[in-house]
Amino acid sequence: MSEFLAELIGTMILIIFGGGVVGGVVLKNTKAEGAGWIVITVGWGLAVAMGVYAVGNVSGAHINPAVTLGFAAVGEFPWSKVPMYITAQMLGAFIGGVIVFLNYLPHWKATKDTGAKLGVFSTDPAIRSPFSNLVSEIIGTFVLVMGLLFIGANEFTEGLNPLIVGALIVAIGMSLGGTTGYAINPARDLGPRIAHALLPIPGKGGSDWSYSWIPVLGPILGGIYGAVFYRAIFVSDFSVLFWVLSAVMAVILIGAANAELKKGETTADKVEEKIS
Repeated sequence: MSEFLAELIGTMILIIFGGGVVGGVVLKNTKAEGAGWIVITVGWGLAVAMGVYAVGNVSGAHINPAVTLGFAAVGEFPWSKVPMYITAQMLGAFIGGVIVFLNYLPHWKATKDTGAKLGVFSTDPAIRSPFSNLVSEIIGTFVLVMGLLFIGANEFTEGLNPLIVGALIVAIGMSLGGTTGYAINPARDLGPRIAHALLPIPGKGGSDWSYSWIPVLGPILGGIYGAVFYRAIFVSDFSVLFWVLSAVMAVILIGAANAELKKGETTADKVEEKIS
C-alpha cells in the first residue's frame, strides 16, 4: 500500500467512525439518539485509534493536515510529501462523509433540524464568536500535536500507542471540545463539509461556509505552534518560527480576550441604561 492510499484510508476510517457516532447521537430515530457528548468524544477517540491501527505502519497515520504541517515544521517529516499527504487526507475525509450519509439514509428525512444534519459532517460553535472560536481550535490542536510528541517520546507495549492517541483525543474533547466541537483537523471538517454541500440530503440547509475557515486556520496554527513549542521547550531548539508564532499567538489571545471583555462591557452598559 502506498502512503497516499494509507492516508486516504486512515482518514476515511476516522470520519466513518467519528461522523458516524455524531449521526447516531443527533439524528432522529436512531438507537443512539440523545446519547450525549461523552459518547461522541469516546467515539472520536476510538475513531482516531482505529485509523492509526489501520495505516500507522505504512504512513505514520497523520490523518490530519495539522499534524503533517506541524511535523514538517520541526523537521520530523519532509516538506516534499506534505501536498500528497494533505490531498489524501482531504479525499479520505470526503469519502468518509459520503459513507456516513449512506449509513443514515432514512434518518435525514426524519430529522428536521438542519444544524443537526450539518453537525454530522462538520463542526459549529456553541457560542458563535469568531475570534474566541479560533482560539479554541488553536488551543485544542496545540495540545493534540504536543501530546503526540509527548507520546512519541515514551515507550509503550507494542500495539498500545494508537489507544493512547485515542485517549488523548477523548481528553481533548471532554476538556476543551465543548466550545467548537473540536475539529482540531482541517480535513476532518472541510472534507465532510464539502460532502454535505454536494450530497442530496433532504432538507439539509446551508453548509455554513462563513464559519468554515475557523476549523481550518485554527488547527493549522495550533498544530504548527504545538510542534515548534515542544521543540523549543523540551529540546531547547528556539527557532525563528517559534518566536514569530509566539508573537502571533500572543496577538490572537489578547485580541480574543479583549473582544470578549468589550462584549461584556457593552452588555452591562445596556442593562444599566434600561435600569436608569
